[in-house]
Amino acid sequence: MTHDALPTRAPSDEGVDAAGVLAFVDALEARPDVEPHGLMVLRSGAVLAQGWWAPYSPERPHLLYSLSKSFTATAVGLAVDEGLLGLDDTVLSHVPELDADVADERSRRMRVRDLLAMASGHRDETLDRALAADPDDLVRGFLLTPPDAEPGSVFAYNQPCTYTLAEIVRRVSGTSLVDFLTPRLLEPLGVDAFAWQRDPSGRELGFSGLHSTTDAIAKLGLLYLQRGLWQGRQLLSAAWVDEATREHVANGDDPGSDWAQGYGFQFWMARHGFRGDGAYGQFCVVLPEHGVVVAYTGQTVEMQVVLDLAWEHLLPAFDGPGTTEADARLAERLAGLRLPGVEAPVAGARRTTAVGAAPSPLTGTFATAAGSDQPSLTSVELTADGLVLVDGDDRLEAALGGREWVVTGPLATSAARDGDRLRVDVAFVETPHRLHLVVDPAAGTVTARWQTAPLHGRALRSLRAPGPGEVLAAI
Repeated sequence: MTHDALPTRAPSDEGVDAAGVLAFVDALEARPDVEPHGLMVLRSGAVLAQGWWAPYSPERPHLLYSLSKSFTATAVGLAVDEGLLGLDDTVLSHVPELDADVADERSRRMRVRDLLAMASGHRDETLDRALAADPDDLVRGFLLTPPDAEPGSVFAYNQPCTYTLAEIVRRVSGTSLVDFLTPRLLEPLGVDAFAWQRDPSGRELGFSGLHSTTDAIAKLGLLYLQRGLWQGRQLLSAAWVDEATREHVANGDDPGSDWAQGYGFQFWMARHGFRGDGAYGQFCVVLPEHGVVVAYTGQTVEMQVVLDLAWEHLLPAFDGPGTTEADARLAERLAGLRLPGVEAPVAGARRTTAVGAAPSPLTGTFATAAGSDQPSLTSVELTADGLVLVDGDDRLEAALGGREWVVTGPLATSAARDGDRLRVDVAFVETPHRLHLVVDPAAGTVTARWQTAPLHGRALRSLRAPGPGEVLAAI
């Protein structure tokens, strides 16, 4: 955990019914299309419930995908509070060397506040078009992609908006995004694990690529719940928080969708409260009406399902009153969370409870079968000590688990025999992703299938938190 842990209290001490939180955990696990990794529930500044599904763990950073945007917006807010930039500054004023290149008047009128609100005037995502316009400078490519409407008037979820905001912060501060945030946000909050993927130019992606802990998500949510106040110190101005967490632009009219309730400054407005979120189910949910923060990491393509389950089970729990007996049942349940290992056959129960031994030895080198999801994975080597994933020029080594997970650095494995074949799951535990391998000795091949496909580069070595200044993935 971080060096500045949040206080903990029993749910019933804060008027929360632990039975509702337990029902939420059970509901998550009952869904075959939802894989939970980490959960924290806070009220009144204290942790009421927390748990991690092994092989995921509290101290390990997790790829947050677009939840990164809320941290980038926080950096913008800090820079605004310090007078380093203004919300009504034009984007072009911060990249004056591009002035002669940008002829479109709408592009020239784009302001910082427009980018924060995903209201650059474009009606669709511009990432591919911006990269095509300038593969080496995404900000220039973005400004060379003319908006379809007046900036500030329409919503489009648009990665270059956030990348450009990150670049503006880097320019006005004279340092990297991480170095800017460290003394202003990370150290005061007590966040230790915080690493950002960079593009080939060495710049943090801003819109994605941040690896941090569930604890860091919870603390960011709590900071916003407390309108920028942290342990008696105003880290962010209340004015910034209020501006960042209100609707600036409409983004749909579906009353049942938590993605159609309006958009703030890199925060989604929701049917209840507001939130930051990232692909495959990374959530920072803030519920001011309940004084609650929910931090969650996981793997699913059904992100609305996770929120629906939260509204169904957690919201009633916040009306309490709760009992000490329910507190104890929840605490016991959270202490024993773990993901199922490989079943044999795979179409078995969703979870396994018995500790399984490693499968009987099967050694050799198996070429990747045609049509596998990971084209750069050329082979898998099985040895008496474990396995080696041969991915391009990289060799990733890991011990081989049985039906229970065995963790080796950023990899965790679980394996089981299925007749003559061997099924191996490889969880990249600093990301949401899991790779399913089926080794067929008769054919001498291995088939690889992603449960959810990584979004930034596909080299397996990049599926971990980067070291300082390290470039692990292209945009």
